[in-house]
Amino acid sequence: MKAGYARCSTNESKQDIERQVRELKQAGAETVYLEYEHGDAVIKEQLSLLLEQAQAGDTIITLEVSRLARSTKQLCEIIEAISKKHLCLVIVSSITMDCRSGHADPMTEAFFLQMAGVFSQLELAMIRARVRSGMANARAKGKQIGRPHLTSDDIPAAFLRHYPAYKGKQLNISEFARVCNLSRTTVYKYIDLLERK
Repeated sequence: MKAGYARCSTNESKQDIERQVRELKQAGAETVYLEYEHGDAVIKEQLSLLLEQAQAGDTIITLEVSRLARSTKQLCEIIEAISKKHLCLVIVSSITMDCRSGHADPMTEAFFLQMAGVFSQLELAMIRARVRSGMANARAKGKQIGRPHLTSDDIPAAFLRHYPAYKGKQLNISEFARVCNLSRTTVYKYIDLLERK
């Protein structure tokens, strides 16, 4: 079996994973495991499932080391699992670690993959530092960080139109949310905003 592993940090409505799927299939993946999880998350359910289901002699294909892990420790654990199960790991256009014979080439395992993991971990740290720096800079300029504060002017007309029916107990919260085409959480937020006035 040749299985691909694709991962994005956010869900499918925010980040497109199709490019990875397409490139993995072009690289020979017969099936592709899709993961929507941050790179340094301790538990990656689809990756765990892939490693659990893989049989000796199978090949796992991914596009970048950073798709597998963003920490050297996690990458070493994945390398160990691949070695123990006699699998082949292909990082497209980069590194192949073939353990199907029972052991990997020491240079591949000990050096290239772990160095790639170090760079991936460093990249994550740099991204986080840039985000923190950008947020501090925005705060220093007086900008608000996070979601904008809501005012009663931000409440949609559909909510205001159906609010009297909700207050008169003609609609329960779920019905109110449905007729307004809003989530219940948003409805509660708007109710709180109106009743705090």
